[in-house]
Amino acid sequence: MMDSISIHNFSEKFMELTVHFHVMKLSGAFFLWVGSSPLLSNLAVSMSSRYGSMPLSTLVMGDPSNTATNSLAQRLAKKTKKQVFLSYSLPMGDSSLSLLVENRIKKELELHPGKF
Repeated sequence: MMDSISIHNFSEKFMELTVHFHVMKLSGAFFLWVGSSPLLSNLAVSMSSRYGSMPLSTLVMGDPSNTATNSLAQRLAKKTKKQVFLSYSLPMGDSSLSLLVENRIKKELELHPGKF
């Protein structure tokens, strides 16, 4: 029997910016898109490894000098123990926005763990 793919969407307004979150739950993994406009950028993938306690992470697409997407994917993989594909399409210069977004993702994980 094949597992089905489920979709979960939510949004939040942070500092006058509406941020959309789209989660696609896969078998043993999930894809999370975060953005304010329909754009795919800074795609990272992260997964646990038997060689260390911190998940491995790499940027598949985007600006390699920006490490925030990799770091967030890594933290989500560690928290969920799943492979994480993360596209983060928001301005990276504002660390307070990044923290608000990450806290919102963690809140959604607590409220709806089965959606991830």
